[in-house]
Amino acid sequence: MEQNKRSLRRIYDRVIVKRMLVFAKPYWYLFAIALILIFAVTGASLARPYLTKIGIDKYMTGSYRGTMPAEEAYRGIWYLGILFFVLIVIEFAFSYLQHYILELAGKRVIKDIRQTVFRHIQHLPLSYFDKMAAGRVVTRITNDPETINEMFSSVMVGFIKSVVEMMAIIVIMFRLSYRLTLVSFMVIPLIVLAAVLFRRTARRVWERIRAKLSAINAFLAEHLAGMRIIQIFNMQEKKYEEFDQINKEYYDAHMRRVVIFGIFRPFMDVVQSLAVALLLWYGGRNILSGLLEFGTLYMFVDYIGRFYHPIMELTEQFNTLQSAMVSAERVFNLLDETQEENIKGKVEEVNEIKGEIEFKNVWFAYVDENWVLKDVSFKIRPGESVAFVGATGAGKTSIINLLCGFYEHQKGQILIDGIDIRDLGKEKLRRNIGLVLQDVSLFSGDIATNIRLFDSDIPMEEVERAAKYVNAHDFIQKLHGGYSHEVGEGGATLSLGQRQLISFARALIRDPKILVMDEATSHVDTETEILIQDALLKLMKGRTTIAIAHRLSTIQNADKIIVIHKGRIREVGDHQELLNKRGLYYNLYRLQYDQEYKVV
Repeated sequence: MEQNKRSLRRIYDRVIVKRMLVFAKPYWYLFAIALILIFAVTGASLARPYLTKIGIDKYMTGSYRGTMPAEEAYRGIWYLGILFFVLIVIEFAFSYLQHYILELAGKRVIKDIRQTVFRHIQHLPLSYFDKMAAGRVVTRITNDPETINEMFSSVMVGFIKSVVEMMAIIVIMFRLSYRLTLVSFMVIPLIVLAAVLFRRTARRVWERIRAKLSAINAFLAEHLAGMRIIQIFNMQEKKYEEFDQINKEYYDAHMRRVVIFGIFRPFMDVVQSLAVALLLWYGGRNILSGLLEFGTLYMFVDYIGRFYHPIMELTEQFNTLQSAMVSAERVFNLLDETQEENIKGKVEEVNEIKGEIEFKNVWFAYVDENWVLKDVSFKIRPGESVAFVGATGAGKTSIINLLCGFYEHQKGQILIDGIDIRDLGKEKLRRNIGLVLQDVSLFSGDIATNIRLFDSDIPMEEVERAAKYVNAHDFIQKLHGGYSHEVGEGGATLSLGQRQLISFARALIRDPKILVMDEATSHVDTETEILIQDALLKLMKGRTTIAIAHRLSTIQNADKIIVIHKGRIREVGDHQELLNKRGLYYNLYRLQYDQEYKVV
């Protein structure tokens, strides 16, 4: 069973690597240049110990024994010194170029990955964000691609460099003395054993580290978004304790990595020292016996250090590789999430939408079969204004979510002008809907940009016309910079009422046939609400309008009021008809009227 799991993991890892290489393919020429530079750097690096051997055995020993004139020995050492310096310069220059090219290629790959992930996220259904914390999504776009960058900038080519260097050292050592080489490699079984044990634990540790980091990011994103609630309810200490626990788990995961790596690296140093000791013991005896020259022994000692250095690098690269693989797995899991369906739709050509809306026996649940809407049916004629009324959780907002295509209904049909919205396609559907939500979302930038929503094709005249239409122009003109006023993150520099008016202008600038307002006036002051109501009377002409409001006083003029209770439609009629029925609407209206009267 365990063997099968390991086999599946190896196959899965290969799949992840192949998917990462797809992003690297456009920059293959950069990696090829870096590979050529690796061979040049390795050659220059391994030539230096050989030059030292020649200097010791040919010139120093020759001069000492009297077999070479001192002047010739000095001249030979001088030439070797110059060549040694040239090799150092070559190694430095090529190493710099190699590092620069790899960083360039890695950053380009990560840029492409981030853009791909961001584009994919924008087309995910809202149900994905319901189950995934914002901090975790942010981690997939920021932290994880940066970790993957190490795969391309160091691990991939670094692995090749280490292997090339080790193979070159083995060839050189065997050519000089196979006996010394075999003695040097007597400790190889210890290295293999340590590497196998290290590999088994490293990946699990890195998976835990990345999971804990995502948990921290998710906690912080949620904490910062709800800072007002935390402070008003004096929850700072409780939240600190929660963060302390998450942070401690992240710390413990990292310390586990430190312990594992802390054991492995000193062990490798001991193994290297043991190899050098064996080499000195065997080589020293051969020198004393006249079977080996001192320069050759020196070169072997140097090469042994260089041989074990790539092994240490491979270990560190494996450490980084595990982190990159975990990050890549998370990124690709996100990219494998199913995007919104029916974006384009099946209907090729659609005449101008009139705005007729019909729900036929619609059933909907966010989770499994916990039905939020149950057999909902209604029809709204073009240009008709309809208000949905009901207690919190009755299903009013769910109807809006389905109409806008944010979620898919499980049963029934939703029709626009007699066309199923799944056939119409979300792109055409949303192009004809103007949406004003209860929680207004403004983007960092100026007011004009937020009204036109980054569509540079919309001229400034239309922006101002839309703002005037919803009575937003006057307050915008009073702001510093007018339409160029920076709203800050989330519209922090504007009042809630001002943000609502801007969202009205945003919804109307594209001249939608269907206007949807989800609690659009529930959070504004009386003066601003009067401005909005005045704008609404003009806007509703020629448009199908759907409104959801807790304050029933704002919807009394609607052509039709639909009362929803526990996911089902209970009453339909205009304001006076529903009051005369003395049913749910009557009770809601009387309850709200009594509360407002008490406040007054």
